[in-house]
Amino acid sequence: MAQRPTVYDVAARAGVSIATVSFAFSQPERVRKPTLDAVLAAAAALGYVPNASARGLARGRTGAIGLYSFDYLLEVGPASAEAPVPTESDARLFPLYSDEVQRGVELECRRQGFALMLGAGGRSAPHVPGVVDVAGRVDGLIAFAGVASSETLTRIARRVPVIELGGETRAKGARTVHVDNGSGMRGLVEHLVREHGHRRFAYVGERGNAEFTQRFDGYAEVLTAAGIPVHEPLASKPGAEAATRASVTRVLDRGELPDVFVCSTDQEALVVLDVLREAGVDVPGRVAVTGYDGILAARLSRPALTTVRQPMEAVGRMAVRTLAARISGRAEPEPGPLPTVPWIHESCGCRPCA
Repeated sequence: MAQRPTVYDVAARAGVSIATVSFAFSQPERVRKPTLDAVLAAAAALGYVPNASARGLARGRTGAIGLYSFDYLLEVGPASAEAPVPTESDARLFPLYSDEVQRGVELECRRQGFALMLGAGGRSAPHVPGVVDVAGRVDGLIAFAGVASSETLTRIARRVPVIELGGETRAKGARTVHVDNGSGMRGLVEHLVREHGHRRFAYVGERGNAEFTQRFDGYAEVLTAAGIPVHEPLASKPGAEAATRASVTRVLDRGELPDVFVCSTDQEALVVLDVLREAGVDVPGRVAVTGYDGILAARLSRPALTTVRQPMEAVGRMAVRTLAARISGRAEPEPGPLPTVPWIHESCGCRPCA
């Protein structure tokens, strides 16, 4: 095997010092453009690739951060080389909230000069070995809420900075990046009450974590203030289509159609639209449907889904910025909640908003 070109080879070819070569790849803004161009041309001609691991070891860092999330397409169970590869899936499962946040993480990592390591576990149980493995290879970890136990994240936070994406700080030593879930839901439900005069509400979703609890609480707050009864949510969870279908079907079988189904996520709202369409129930003619998140599929559904839009890319970017500050030792305050806004569209009976 031919010997790999080194930083010394590039420096000799470009006629500069090895320090200049190092700066050209790690801090290009410090190098004059003609010199930078000469270094990059020499590196390209030689096939030189800088060794980020070696640079990281010199600084006592890896130069990478980790992102650990749910994977709603993962098969839960033992892996097998003989297992069939799924050939069909609901195209609406991509991109989801987690995918949009990941894009923000990727873009901000690129801007800040971090490499990114991705990991994902199934939605049925925290995937502890996976998240610990990722955390052991990076300078800091970003984890979606609920993807690992608070005990596990607390243990990881003793070694590297941890940012959790969710509605509350669960792990000791970690920071949290979150959105204002309650205000978005309150704005949406106020619209349904004031603009449409709805009085019979059905909530589709769970209250399994702080984010979902905040959404339901915002929903209940508006109904209570308007003197409208607040019923227990219909059993449902994102990614579990059968449960959502069963709950809505039971409502239809009882002949107790509400004025509106308010869903805790867009994923669930899209399933509700499917069930109603199959049953011949016109949306929004006979019943309105709303979601939460603002994923791409909500904009492409027919009718287009009235929902609450989260600043998903901004969540990812803020998580990286907060983590970068902690890695570098800068003292910064806990990030405040990012705003959410109702996105009024056709499934509640309105004209599309801009």
